[in-house]
Amino acid sequence: MKFNLDTLVAEFAELEQKLADPEIFKDQKKIREVAARKKSIEPAVNLYTTYKTLYQSLEENKTMLSEEKDEEMRELLKMEISEAEEQIPSLEEELKIALLPKDPNDDKNIIVEVRAGTGWDEAALFAGELARSYIMFAEWEDFKTEITEQTESESGWVKEIIFEIKWEWAYSRFKYESGVHRVQRIPETESKGRVHTSAVTVAIMPEVDEVDIELNMDEIEMKFTRSWGPGWQHANKSDSAVHLKHLPTGIVVLCSDGRSQHKNRDKAFAIMRSKLHVLAEEQRAKELWEARLSQVGSWDRSEKIRTYNFPQDRVTDHRISQNFSGIPHIMMGKLTPIIDACAVADQQAKLEAAGRGE
Repeated sequence: MKFNLDTLVAEFAELEQKLADPEIFKDQKKIREVAARKKSIEPAVNLYTTYKTLYQSLEENKTMLSEEKDEEMRELLKMEISEAEEQIPSLEEELKIALLPKDPNDDKNIIVEVRAGTGWDEAALFAGELARSYIMFAEWEDFKTEITEQTESESGWVKEIIFEIKWEWAYSRFKYESGVHRVQRIPETESKGRVHTSAVTVAIMPEVDEVDIELNMDEIEMKFTRSWGPGWQHANKSDSAVHLKHLPTGIVVLCSDGRSQHKNRDKAFAIMRSKLHVLAEEQRAKELWEARLSQVGSWDRSEKIRTYNFPQDRVTDHRISQNFSGIPHIMMGKLTPIIDACAVADQQAKLEAAGRGE
């Protein structure tokens, strides 16, 4: 570990030199890459600096103790040695975590897509509730949110909703939410008191810059139509709604939330880039992990990740085999215990894999 950290310190110094070179500002993509790498390793470098200082002090105090005759000074040295010996193991564990591979998307803003799946109106109802829970959680943590697109079912519930969450570490907090969320409860329309099972899908997509995903306009089909206000009440007199289709993949994006065609167009292209980025990431992950899926499972968004059982007041995250109570609070945005538990489990799995040399 010491060798790895010494190498990291040297790399950090090199990155600082690159950022101080005026030439780097000629290449915006390069400066982002260098700045992002510096930012990702800085916590480990700072921890290692603290660790080295403490370890050096420990060794010096041990040497002084062996030579010191004054009993009062010896007691003081023993106390400092004891404190350092207590802190060092904790710092070593923090360093192990800091050295784990970082997700390059962790510090990005995100685009969240919540879509009703099986279960008809009940699924649409839950899709709206889950989206509201995410937005409330984001606001609890002082993130900025903005709804980009919302499609309603015939009953007026949410068929699909797309919204942005802007904050420095938005992806790191929400990335464990991608997948199928299943709900078990008695629908409002159920007259015989039977529990129904419905599902919604959630996609968490990191916001991608234009230089990261270059779109070939020859592969994009774009058209403009009139947008409508909430509940289809207010027709826009201009063709401000933007429809995009990526011909090679069939990905479709509609953005009609704003009355400005220009703003809707920018948002639509941002969502398209994020969807293409996620598609590429999933394909790369599939290729890398295919041999291990049967052993460790995947966190692919097509898998059922969580069940919300309302009659039993229980939320089960199937990836970590952990239950959480208090569904009313969870649906009001109190998601911290679930999200933190997923992050800890992911971190522990990475530490175990690192210990096996994988």
